[in-house]
Amino acid sequence: MRKLANSELGRKSIDDFKVAEKTPLIIILDDIRSLHNIGSVFRTADAFLVEKVYLCGITATPPNKEIHKTALGATETVAWEYHKQVCDVIAALKAEEVSVWAVEQVENAVFLNDFIPEKGKKYALVFGNEVKGVSQEAIARCDGSIEIPQLGTKHSLNISVSAGIVVWDFFREMLP
Repeated sequence: MRKLANSELGRKSIDDFKVAEKTPLIIILDDIRSLHNIGSVFRTADAFLVEKVYLCGITATPPNKEIHKTALGATETVAWEYHKQVCDVIAALKAEEVSVWAVEQVENAVFLNDFIPEKGKKYALVFGNEVKGVSQEAIARCDGSIEIPQLGTKHSLNISVSAGIVVWDFFREMLP
C-alpha cells in the first residue's frame, strides 16, 4: 500500500468545482459562534459538492482569516449567502420545494441511520448554535428533525463533526 500524492487525487480546480454537478443538499448554519467550525463546515461542503451554504444570525462570513484557517479555500468554491433571519431562509427554501430538516435532538426526531433521503429531492439541513442548538423557532418551521444516535454520557457533538457525519450520510445515500 502506498500513500497517494496530491497530484494523484483528481482534485477539481475552482472553475471545475463551480460547474460540477452538485449534491442536492444545502447547509444552513444558524448562530454559529466558532469561526473554525464555520470553516470546517465549508471544507465538508466542498468535499461532498454541497450546493450552497447559508450563514444566518451571528454566523460570521468570509472573507475572514480564522474561517480560512480551517476552510483552506473552500469559501472560494462553495456558494454561500448571508441572511440575518434563519426562518426567512427556511421559508424561502420551502417555497422552492426544498425539504428542510433540523439536525437536533427533539421529540419524534428520526435517527440518522433510519433516515433515507428520496432520490431526486433537494434537502436543506439546519445546524444550530454550539451551546443552544437549533432554535425552537427554526425547528417549528422545518419538515422534521434528524438526530445522530449517541450512546455516551455527553449526547453532544461539535457542530463541525455533526455536519461531517450527516452530510457524508446524505451524500452516501444519494449516490446513484
